[in-house]
Amino acid sequence: MSTPQSDDKHLWVSWDEYHRLIERLALKVHESGWKFDMVLCLARGGVRPGDVFSRIFDVPLAILSTSSYRADKGTVQGDLDIAKYMTMTKGPLSGRILLVDDLADSGVTLIKVMQHLKENFEGVTEVKSAVIWTKGSSAFRPDYQMEELPHNPWIHQPFEDYDGIRPHQLAAWIKKGEASK
Repeated sequence: MSTPQSDDKHLWVSWDEYHRLIERLALKVHESGWKFDMVLCLARGGVRPGDVFSRIFDVPLAILSTSSYRADKGTVQGDLDIAKYMTMTKGPLSGRILLVDDLADSGVTLIKVMQHLKENFEGVTEVKSAVIWTKGSSAFRPDYQMEELPHNPWIHQPFEDYDGIRPHQLAAWIKKGEASK
């Protein structure tokens, strides 16, 4: 399946493009010389980039669930929920943290999470942020980003297809994918 043409209103991203952007973002962080002790990714959009960063930089991965996009297949933003607990494998969140997400859309999530970290994790000494995309409308400016999107397009990420699939549809979905190869 080919990716539709992007324009000012829609940015379509293939799996290959998505992975290259994450790798280039990791390289940008590395080339900055900043060292961090742990990656904290925001679920759901930051999980894939966070996992890649954790593996490349060989540091522990922590996951914090946040949610604001619920209505209309995840396209309508609502109130922000930040999980009470964080998932991680090694002690409390502390030291230098790289906060990773897929994008800074309005910027509200990243602003509130940064505030949440300052207020609730006294062992955290420094936090920097990395995102693939920053929309022009974002109130948050990350420390590292791959693309600035001044026109604020809706970003169609490759995993978005799963938002509309339910378990009973998987057999047909797999068959359709195999037929298109």
